Amino acid sequence: QVQLVESGGGLVQAGGSLRLSCAASGRTFRRDAMGWFRQAPGKEREFVAAISWSGSSTYYADSVKGRFTISRDNAKNSVYLQMNVLKPEDTAVYICAARHDGPRATMYSNDYDYWGQGTQVTVSS
Repeated sequence: QVQLVESGGGLVQAGGSLRLSCAASGRTFRRDAMGWFRQAPGKEREFVAAISWSGSSTYYADSVKGRFTISRDNAKNSVYLQMNVLKPEDTAVYICAARHDGPRATMYSNDYDYWGQGTQVTVSS
């Protein structure tokens, strides 16, 4: 059974930083793209960042570009999201996603086959 488990969320003041982790089990994703999405209360899920299987290609939503960095460790079957200069509008549940037999990173949620439960990030002003 494939599982994606996020960790690292919490409460932080505006301008602060958090590092999210997503550990996968039940299947290796070293040849698959992985990504992060987020969903705020009352809003639709939105793309945050994605990384190709090798880590050589990354994509970011315009709203986080320059502040967030996605990375991965294939030996640990994990993906990370370093979030700096956090803003109150970054408050959301952050959800890890992985593709099945899909090496290329995309920003489209329909391209992802596996999803975690999410971790809450709250940024106070």
